[in-house]
This record gives sequence, structure tokens and C-alpha cells, in this order.
Amino acid sequence: MFSSLCIRRALVILALALPVTAWANLNGTPTLPANTSLSLDTGATSSTGGDIFWSATSMTPQGNAAAFNIGPVGSSGFGILTQATLSSLPGYSQSAIPSSSLGVNDVFAVRTNGNNYAAVLVTAVSGTSITLQFTTFGVSGTASGPAVTAVQNNYSEIPAGFSNSGIAQGALFIVIGSGLADPNAQAVLQSSAGSGLPNTLNGASVKVTVNGTSTVPVFYYAIAGALGLVMPSNTPPGAGQITVTYNGQTSSPYTIQVVPTAMGFDAYYGTGSGLGVATNAATGVLYNYSNSIPPSTTVTLWGSGLGADPARDSKYVGAAFAINTLAHVYIGGVDATILYQGASGFPGLNQVNVTIPSSTPTGCNISLVGVTGAGIPTNFTTLPIGSGPCTDPAFGLTGSQLQTLSGQSTVRTGFVGLSQSTSAAATGTTPQVADIAIGVFQSHTGSSSAESSAPVSFGSCVVNQTLSATPGNGTTTALDAGAITVTGPTGTVALMGVPQQPGYYEMQLTSNFIPASGGSFSFQGSGGKDVGSFTAPVVFSNPILTWTNQKASATVTRSAGQTVTWTGGASGTFVAIEGNSSSLSPAAYGSFTCFAPTNAGQFTVPGYVLAAMPAGSGELTVANYSNFQTFSASGLDYGISYGSVTYSIDTVYQ
Repeated sequence: MFSSLCIRRALVILALALPVTAWANLNGTPTLPANTSLSLDTGATSSTGGDIFWSATSMTPQGNAAAFNIGPVGSSGFGILTQATLSSLPGYSQSAIPSSSLGVNDVFAVRTNGNNYAAVLVTAVSGTSITLQFTTFGVSGTASGPAVTAVQNNYSEIPAGFSNSGIAQGALFIVIGSGLADPNAQAVLQSSAGSGLPNTLNGASVKVTVNGTSTVPVFYYAIAGALGLVMPSNTPPGAGQITVTYNGQTSSPYTIQVVPTAMGFDAYYGTGSGLGVATNAATGVLYNYSNSIPPSTTVTLWGSGLGADPARDSKYVGAAFAINTLAHVYIGGVDATILYQGASGFPGLNQVNVTIPSSTPTGCNISLVGVTGAGIPTNFTTLPIGSGPCTDPAFGLTGSQLQTLSGQSTVRTGFVGLSQSTSAAATGTTPQVADIAIGVFQSHTGSSSAESSAPVSFGSCVVNQTLSATPGNGTTTALDAGAITVTGPTGTVALMGVPQQPGYYEMQLTSNFIPASGGSFSFQGSGGKDVGSFTAPVVFSNPILTWTNQKASATVTRSAGQTVTWTGGASGTFVAIEGNSSSLSPAAYGSFTCFAPTNAGQFTVPGYVLAAMPAGSGELTVANYSNFQTFSASGLDYGISYGSVTYSIDTVYQ
């Protein structure tokens, strides 16, 4: 049951969980004549310097800036790029991008001289001039007035365009942009005691208008780049607009969707996914990788968006108030008993008390998702289930190691692998088979370094829904690992470093390098200036896996779930079922990943997982991975090697 002990602890959880953005995003739409430089950190143009230089024949990075041409993905592709996505691209180079590659709708990424990341869209080319639209993530706001670039649930961070997006009545939500409040203000959480949360803070005020009715949210915090707010419970549901006023100037209206319910569970690192926040319902202990949750334990899950709670729109009220909008909470695919869902006492902050089912699988990343009676899911997070440090033997790292790594500001990783991929169009064209060897060596700084070596444990599924704008999730830097070779039953092959993608190695292999009978392989690294020498094994089963109902997966009915079947593969290894889909109107891109033990022979992707995907075209992939093997090398916190056999098919999600 709901307890006063949980109320007293909720303030601590609230302080932990509210993501605070100290930086804003800079937006611009400049037209560059020939021989003009552009600073993506300030928006200024000049004849020299800046981050990129347009010569009419090419776009060239300047100084220490580097660029990566993503390609003609258009405004929809540009709109879903985030700082986290841009920072993870391994192909930044100081090479010029030729004008022949910069037609209308081309998008390229830039790592600026200020070490920020920018997405740039070509909107027009006329004679020797080029017109661009850009967003630079993580620069201090210098705009003349407030500008809103994103509005999202404080915890789920799901953008518009998905069935489970929207801001619920009574929910905690964040507004991201630039010039939103006093640029010198600090992110100090306001108290909901006494007179309650304020409706103006650090010079900022906010108005929401839906169907002609306007309401005024209250503030938890306000800084130039982000506002933490509570949506008034009496805001009507429907499509509406939000405006921010600061220093006598009001932002352009930003379209939002207010809904009765759209729950978002809190994630440990404030990213809307990954390790979820769960506390012991009796003691308040916070669980993590080194202190996993025993099955049959009752825990409290934290978040916001269950629905309207008029008594707590601005003030703390300790009495319980049930908001029963979740019909299910699935943990590792097992339906958990919900003991209480509703108010925590603090404005906008909800709690859900559940008992971990005794039949829940154990592992470091067991999926957690709530589902409404209409079948609409929350965001997907994970929980460590087990006793003491969690364990996922197939993925190479223990819970103790994960907890240690999650506490580091920088984690240096290495991955080497062999992959055989077979792809076919849904029309039944001849499948294309490719064998490839890869190596990726990187240093991760920021919250990206807290990620596990696998997104989800056996029997679980997670969904990623791409954001249109969000605070940054860290940066990634390439590491030099020297020369790398791989030896198998048919000989030895040297991997080539990719000049445009530092830290990335690959080699297209001959068709028989990975035989149908599998076999043992070994990677050898000579060592480079960042990473020492190493040896890493990879073993393929005999026979390798075959996806047996591939053709039946050309069309996926999301509400019905999707079963995949296979034969082959080694017992003790695992199968990854992955899919993606996208829609153009509204622009949305979703992907899911499910892991199952190979010896199960089949897995059904639940309907509530597919419900989070946009209807549209995409892909479905089934891959058998060998168990991850760890290897050691100086300069790395950990190294992992693996082999995979992958089948993919073009798919329509309906």
C-alpha cells in the first residue's frame, strides 16, 4: 500500500530525477554567399574563421571543427537528430564536403570548435549561395528573445508523433529552448511547501492554451535553457500551444498535445530509458546494478503523467490519491501486481507500487513498462533483478562492473566482432549475404558512459523513440588501437581503419570466411597510441542460426504482436529481434530490441511493444549472437568480442 514513508522519501527522488539542462540550443537559418564562414556556436558569419567555410564548390570545416555528411534525409531526418545521436557518429572528418553532395534536403553534422554538436540541413541552393537551417546543441543561449525547441514529459522524454506522447494533465514536464529565463539563474528546485510552487520564476512565465482555455503552469526551476513545470490539472485535453515570456518578450507559440494520461517512468540517468529508478517500498533503499531487486520484493517506481491531481497542482499534500490509469506493469514481460498508483504528495510526482513477480527473469536489464487499458505503453526502462550484484553471463559484464563503470565520468571501450548478414526485400528478391569484420574503439564521456554492454536482458524488450530535441547525453571520442587482424578456419585477414571514421575498423570478407558449420576465430591487436595489444576470441555455432518464418514478417500488425521462429544456433547463446519504423507525418522514428535464449526456438514481440512504434515502413531483423567474451588491453576499461548471424527483411508496420 501507499505509505507516508514513501511520501517523505519522494522529495529526495524528485531532486534526483528532475533533469536540469544548463545549456540551450542555438538555431539559425543563414544564407551563405560564396567564400563565407559560419560559426555554429554563435550564428555569426564572416570571411574567415568560424566552423565551416562555403566556397561554392565545397563546405570545409575550419580550425579544429570536423564534419560528417549524413545524406539527403530531409527535414524529417533533421528534426529527429539529437546531441546524443550526433556525438555517437564515428565518421567526423576535416575533409571538405563537395557541393555535389549538398543538394536540398542533405543533412550534415558538425563538431564545432567549441566542442558542441550541430545538425545542418540544406534548404536551398541558388547560384553560388547556399541556405542552411541549423541547430547547435549545448551552447549558452544568446537569442534576443525566448525560443522553444521541445516540450516533453520530464521522465519519458517521448516526443510528439508517437501514440504514447503528449503531456498529461497534472504532469511534470520540461520546456527546452534558449533565452527562456535569466541567463545567470541557477537550477534551484523550488519548494512546494507553504504557498507552493511559483507561477513566475527568474523572470519567466508560461501560458498554455487549449481550445480557447488558458492555464498557467507552476515552476520547479527556470534557467535560460530549460524550464521544469507542472501542467495544471484543469488544462483541457487536446491540441494546444505553449508560450514562454521572459524580459518582456514572448516566444513563438509551440504546438503541444495535452492528454488525460501519459505516464513516464524515471530513468536513473535522466534519459528516459536505461536503468530505471526503483526504491524498496518499506526501506526506501535505491536499487542499482550492484544491489539488484530480489523477485517477490515490493518496490516503488517513480515518474509522472498518470493524470489529473487538482489538489497537488502547486502544493505538497501528503494524503494518498489513487490515479488508476495503468492496467498493467510488465517486468521482464511478466504482469506485476499493482498495489498503488497515484500521488506521491509532491506536485506532478507520481509513484507506482508493485510487487516483482516471483517468475520474473533475472538479469541486469530486465524491461519495465506500464500499459494503459487501451494498450498504450509508457516509456521503456530496465531494472536489475536478482540478489546482490546482478548477472547477465551472456553479455560479459557483472553488476559490480556495471556499477563501477556507471560511476565513472569517462569509460574507454573496445568492441571487435564478426558478422554474417543476409538481407532481403519484402518483394522476395534474391537475398544479399555479406560477411564483415569490425572493430570500434571509443572513449565515452558523460551519461553515455553509464550504459551497459547490452540494452536488455533475456526475455525482455525495450523501445527507443527518437527525440526532436533534448539535453545532451555525453560525447564520444575515437581511440587508436593500431593494426587489427582476425584469423579463422580459412586464413587471416587484416582489418582496415576507416579514415572518415576514426576508431572504426572494418573489412569485407570472402563469402566462405564464416562457414555454415561455424568455427573458432581470433582477433589480434598490435596496439596503438591509445589502446594496447590484445587477443579476443569469437566462436560460431555449428550449424549457424536460420530464421524460419522470415517471409511472414514482411507485414507486421502492431496490435497483434509478432512471433519469430528459428533453428540452429548454440544453446546458451542469445537471439536479438530488432525492428524499426518511421513515419513522415508526423515525423517519428522508433526502434525496438528484444533478447531471447537461442534454445527457445521462438519469441513473440508483445503488442504493447509494437504499439510504441509508428505505423510506416521499416525493417525487422533476427540475429544470433555468440556470448560476449571480454578481453583486456591497456587503455580500455573493458573490451568485448562477439560473433553474429543476422537476417533482415523490409517490413511494413500497420
